[in-house]
This record gives sequence, C-alpha cells and structure tokens, in this order.
Amino acid sequence: MLFVALLGFAFANAQYTNTKMEVGQKAPDLEYSNPEGQTMKLSEINSKRVILLDFWASWCGPCRMANPGLVEFYKKYSTKKFKNAKKGFSIVSVSLDKEKQPWIDAIKKDNLIWPYHISDLGGWQSKPAAEYGVMFVPQCFLIDANGVIIGKYNRAEECIGDLEKMMAD
Repeated sequence: MLFVALLGFAFANAQYTNTKMEVGQKAPDLEYSNPEGQTMKLSEINSKRVILLDFWASWCGPCRMANPGLVEFYKKYSTKKFKNAKKGFSIVSVSLDKEKQPWIDAIKKDNLIWPYHISDLGGWQSKPAAEYGVMFVPQCFLIDANGVIIGKYNRAEECIGDLEKMMAD
C-alpha cells in the first residue's frame, strides 16, 4: 500500500515537470495573434523588458482562480526597475483556448490589464505550448531582458524570489 502511495506521489510530481525548457536556455520566439487579430512577437515585446510568459486558458479552473493574484502581481512589479531591463516588467499571456470569444471574455472578466495576450486557438495542440513543452496549465516562465529563461514555474507567485533578485538596487 505504501509503495502504491509513493508511486502515485512520484507520478503526480512527474506530470508537473516540464523537461523541454531549461533555465539558462534562450526562450523560443513566439509570433501569434492577439484578440484583435494583430500579430505580436515575443522577441519584440521582450526587447529590454523582463517577461513572465504565462500559459493559461479560459476553461482552466486553476488558471482562473490564479488570475486575481496575477493581476495584483502585475500591478506590483510592472512599475519596478530591473537590472538590464530598460523597459521594466510585463506579462505575456498565452492562451490554450480553442475559441476566440471565451478567451476574450475571460481577459475582460478577470481584468487581465497587461497589453500582451496571444493565442493560435489550438487548444492542447497549441503550437506555442508545444514549443515550450507545456503539458498542463497554468505554467509560466520568467524571461530576462536578453531573452534567457531565468525560471519555470507552476504558478506565477513562485517566481517572486527570482524576480526580486533581478530588480535594480
């Protein structure tokens, strides 16, 4: 019985481990549409800016429950100064939705006030999710102003220590 419990614990933790992306690796560039249909490119957003790349979906209960905290997180850190980041900090939300309207409605309802929202509306077959090895949501990556992955996390608040180390003195 103990073996079954330990095996279940190991499996549960394994399913939440992203092995495709590693800290120190250059973040793959993404170029997808925002809700208005305009193309946004991660490398252009990231230029001189620290980014929290947040994978989520409107249908994801844990994502939606985390969104109020993510909004507060954005309000707190978007006004701070960071070493080597002339443009500060922002969030780029990547949706794993399949339909545009629920995605737009969730952005509005959850008051996701940052300007960077992208999706290919591919759901679990989303190309950005495949590129980053995302197999669950929410999941996020902290990317420095040079486009290098500083950390990967299951929840945004897990990056606070890394983010604060990057803040200017």
